[in-house]
Amino acid sequence: MKFGRFEQQGRVFFGAVEGDQVTELEGSIFETYKATSEKHALSALKTLVPCMPYNFYCAGLNYAAHIEWANQRKGTQTKLPDKADVGYRSPNALIATGETIVIPADAPGPVQYEGELVAVIGKKARNLSEKDALSCVLGYTLGNDVSDRGWQKSDRTLWRAKNCDTYKPLGPFIATGLDPMNLTIAIKIDGKVVSEYSTAKMLFSAQRYLAEISKYMTLWPGDVLWLGTDGATIPDLADGMLCEVVQNDIGVLANPVRRARA
Repeated sequence: MKFGRFEQQGRVFFGAVEGDQVTELEGSIFETYKATSEKHALSALKTLVPCMPYNFYCAGLNYAAHIEWANQRKGTQTKLPDKADVGYRSPNALIATGETIVIPADAPGPVQYEGELVAVIGKKARNLSEKDALSCVLGYTLGNDVSDRGWQKSDRTLWRAKNCDTYKPLGPFIATGLDPMNLTIAIKIDGKVVSEYSTAKMLFSAQRYLAEISKYMTLWPGDVLWLGTDGATIPDLADGMLCEVVQNDIGVLANPVRRARA
């Protein structure tokens, strides 16, 4: 099943997505809901981010090829991590599919995409074992962890490099029943595939991250865990581009890019 969050004439609701049709749901997919008789053409609705997370977690350095590429680009010697490190992002940066990634006028760049699988938490959980960790997951969506490499290098933290307004596209839908360790994700720039990878190449599984987080923090319905990207993240994003993150079961997260003027 695929769930989305939609707006129609100022009214926001969850819906079940089948092809180009949306069945309106009464209630919340994170609590209780039921299907209504109201059906809409997907094209007639504004698709919103599928959830507004209470907490926004991210996997750090979770693919070997991405680490190796970064080392070549920067002349560094970062080693593969020996544990599942967890980062944090700001929900202020979230935008929906179709909305514009705006690069600040003074951003030093390069600004690059990072197309990722995102786990969406469906129920409260604490102290999960790795074996049972996926029991708290409602489903999976897509994210684009847009990153300014200049600020990433110069700032002591990643506050600007990763968290500028519009730097975290999320969506379009939440798909249930997927194996997070066996999916193919592609990134397209202006319609051309520039990167494609399998989530089977994660250094640490979604289960490992969720079990680790839940040792120390309560997972809440609507929380998200971004699971990292693989390979090179080029070409750099530039004014006028269209960046798409694609997974067949989830859909297409598509965002135009604009550079702000000073």
